[in-house]
Amino acid sequence: MRILGISGLYHDSAAALVVDGVIVAAAQEERFTRKKHDSAFPRRAIAYVLEEAGVGLAEVDHVVFYDKPFLKFERLLETYLAFAPRGYRSFAMAIPVWLREKLFQKSLLVKELRRFDPAFNGEVKLLFSEHHQAHAASAFFPSPFEEAVVLTIDGVGEWATTTVGIGRGKDLEIVKEIHFPHSLGLLYSALTYYLGFKVNSGEYKVMGLAPYGEPHHTDLFYNHLIDLKSDGSFRLDQQYFDYCTGLTMTNTRFDALFGGPPRKPDEPLTQRHMDLAASLQAVTEEVVLRITRGLAAEYGIPNLCMAGGVALNCVANGKILRDGAFKRLWVQPAAGDAGGALGAAFAAYHGIANNARTVGTGDAMRGSYLGPAFAQDVIERRLTAVGARFTVLDDVGLIDAVVDELVQEKAVGWFQGRMEFGPRALGGRSILGDPRSPAMQKTLNLKVKYRESFRPFAPSVLREDVSDWFDIETDSPYMLLVADVAKPHRIAMTSEQKDLFGIEKLNVPRSAIPAVTHVDYSARVQTVHADTNPRYHALISAFKARTGCPVLVNTSFNVRGEPIVGSPEDAFRCFMGSEIEMLAVGNCLLHKDDQEPALALDYKNAFELD
Repeated sequence: MRILGISGLYHDSAAALVVDGVIVAAAQEERFTRKKHDSAFPRRAIAYVLEEAGVGLAEVDHVVFYDKPFLKFERLLETYLAFAPRGYRSFAMAIPVWLREKLFQKSLLVKELRRFDPAFNGEVKLLFSEHHQAHAASAFFPSPFEEAVVLTIDGVGEWATTTVGIGRGKDLEIVKEIHFPHSLGLLYSALTYYLGFKVNSGEYKVMGLAPYGEPHHTDLFYNHLIDLKSDGSFRLDQQYFDYCTGLTMTNTRFDALFGGPPRKPDEPLTQRHMDLAASLQAVTEEVVLRITRGLAAEYGIPNLCMAGGVALNCVANGKILRDGAFKRLWVQPAAGDAGGALGAAFAAYHGIANNARTVGTGDAMRGSYLGPAFAQDVIERRLTAVGARFTVLDDVGLIDAVVDELVQEKAVGWFQGRMEFGPRALGGRSILGDPRSPAMQKTLNLKVKYRESFRPFAPSVLREDVSDWFDIETDSPYMLLVADVAKPHRIAMTSEQKDLFGIEKLNVPRSAIPAVTHVDYSARVQTVHADTNPRYHALISAFKARTGCPVLVNTSFNVRGEPIVGSPEDAFRCFMGSEIEMLAVGNCLLHKDDQEPALALDYKNAFELD
């Protein structure tokens, strides 16, 4: 049985194809259109997953959308009625769009799908999954667990903002819900907006900013914004928010509570902003830990699966794991809305079609390398067509040449194998660096990524060496768990360094791998496994043999505001538009100095702020 799942029309459109319970392919639309968080119908992503499977849409049994539009419209109407006459301006803007497009989303989907199969029968083949059911399915069904509690936390689906499910075998039942407007995801997004970052994109920045501050403002959250119960259930005081009826996330009462208007994106970050980020992160962690402790005690199941945008908060995930209420944790790598496409397919395959589920020794995501790959001859032809100058090396020669560059503290673009599904680059579409370099973190941020200097980078570490370098014993293949750098590799801070505030902390080396050690000694760990990414594993092994260090800096292959590169041409353009010094695409090796100067691009201002 072939099931095509699709997400989109809000943000992060994607497509995924499940065949007889196996994930064949999955990809986000942004990687093809080059528009970050593209919300358009995922036409190109669908074309790719069908091509990967070698089938047409006519051979697909069902297409499943990750949302139920009528339930979402019901929430919109009930919300405006509840707050009337407030919010008329927002209502007047939203309703025409819904009446013209979104309320008739089924017709729109059928029209688009008939581009692939003119005979597509929407009444028979098109199904709809509830948003949180899709998220929960994406977390449980590919997980390595026969039985698990499934926690989904995001902004909002149709009505639900937080749900708990119980998964057993092929069955998954949602047993608890918190409904809009009470949303941990929207609380995090509200502070993201207030701190001057873009909602649905800048939440990562807030998490990365938090360790520079102190959580001095948590009492303001607990006394005014959030009524938090012992089991983690909560309510938000809507007097301080504007997302129900307005055009912004927060209002003047919120401004008064936190001592001023929202920060403008071009304004400098102050200690106050850092302390607010730290306070928000502390509150988020407390909410999530109360929820998970309560669920572990109530259900007595040792395994936890997670999805939804809040599940991408890897700092909170690390604390859940270390808390120990659940013995094992598995987070869907595409935990945001893109992963809803995969979840919708699984929800239909197991839930609607009632097919059996087989649980293997590991998870079913195969390292999340589910996107396009390019054969060597195709790579050479496409690079030649865009004017690239390259040499072709064998596998050993390529890895040796890349290690030569890395140990000279150069930035290397690494484009290999299948593209990752989800927001993290995992050694398929990555920019790599030497973690031992004290300057690498700032260099990559300012000269390669063109983004804020405070943002941390992740370490890719050989799975067999992870516990020697980080305080973590488990697999972390998807860069979704934060752990501290192991004590033998830390550098103790002087009393003067401990007295530094805010961004002054950035330039203090804290370990033998300073480029991936955050200001609180933490790191967002990716374990690299020989069975899922043998070439990346071989590269890190060669770097270890040369240096004694089994770790590389790994950041996504893109600049600020750009989607991760999806094709050899994208990789070459990013290479020529940034200060990356070497590029490895398949077995093709490119040096910046060898390239035609006329092909240089200015990527610094090519994309809007993310």
